[in-house]
Amino acid sequence: MRAGGCDVTVLCPRGKGYSRGYEVIDGVHIYRHPSSKEGNGPLSHVYEYVCALLWEFLYTWWIYFRRGFHVIQGCNPPDDIFLVALPFKVLGVKYIFDHHDANPELYLSKYGKKGFLYNMQVWLEKMTYRVSDVVMATNDSYKELAIRRGGIARDDVFVVRNGPDLETFRAMPPNPALKYGKRYLVGYVGNMSVQEGLDILLDVAVQLKQSGRNDVHFTCVGGGAGLAGLKKLAHDKNLDDMVNFTGRVPDAELLEILSTADVCVNPDKPCEMNDMSTMIKIMEYMALGKPIVQFDMNEGRISAGEASLYANNRDQVPDFAAKILWLLDRPEERKRMAEFGRNRVEKDLAWKHSVPNLLAAYERAFSKRA
Repeated sequence: MRAGGCDVTVLCPRGKGYSRGYEVIDGVHIYRHPSSKEGNGPLSHVYEYVCALLWEFLYTWWIYFRRGFHVIQGCNPPDDIFLVALPFKVLGVKYIFDHHDANPELYLSKYGKKGFLYNMQVWLEKMTYRVSDVVMATNDSYKELAIRRGGIARDDVFVVRNGPDLETFRAMPPNPALKYGKRYLVGYVGNMSVQEGLDILLDVAVQLKQSGRNDVHFTCVGGGAGLAGLKKLAHDKNLDDMVNFTGRVPDAELLEILSTADVCVNPDKPCEMNDMSTMIKIMEYMALGKPIVQFDMNEGRISAGEASLYANNRDQVPDFAAKILWLLDRPEERKRMAEFGRNRVEKDLAWKHSVPNLLAAYERAFSKRA
């Protein structure tokens, strides 16, 4: 947007390594509001989101009077950011809903039951759609959700996929030390929480260990509320010599780990939420030329195609483990899948291919101000 001639201001939470309240990066003004501890349960998430909403409301008014703006882009989760944008609608400001997670389905994937808090997710999503002037969806499944469930006109929905920037997200020379003395490295990057299926991945590691495959190491990169619990679970399963968790790391360290990996994995649990969602990690793996193992879900297949093997959604742990071993034992197949994935990202899924739709979504929002 900045390169397209717009003045851009970003409002986001402060976090580890990003504690400055204000700075300018490449001409983009960045404000960071205080944030509470990341939630790890329904009530703690409510507290986290309410605190964030209050800070966002105050900061947005400060930014409006200090810098001004014509459009607000709100990226979920949660689906309460429309409340920040609502009073500005009276002033002619348009609202773009940047839809990354289907929150009713996300809630079910985490807690497995409906009730008051689930109904709140349904209501918040409904109101978000009602307030939105334009919707940006990360894939066609979310586009159809906006049209069918949100009642948004098809001309007001734009698919803006998340994809790696190939100018900066580049493979690095492998570092054998990152394999911890093993022959093979399996890599994972992503958030550490319930629906990501890291408990399944730990059971996969147990199965490999029990089968005598002591030549494989697993490295999981990323942070989240579930990180401490996953570390303890790995220890309890006697996996300290086979699995390590790095937490959040700088991009250079992430790239070095994934570049060293022989196979990358996406153990997201089979559920409605994950079936309709596109995971950025898939495109990142493909950009680095890594073969993938994941469960058989709709958007995962659409993204990866022949760059991935697809484990059985019912026979989860045994089949996921078998698919990893099948790839590790077949270097030529790994090479073929890696080339397919890299070519697919270059031709279709890199960030540069999403930029025209991003600009078109904003032009649509700007046109509604006339």
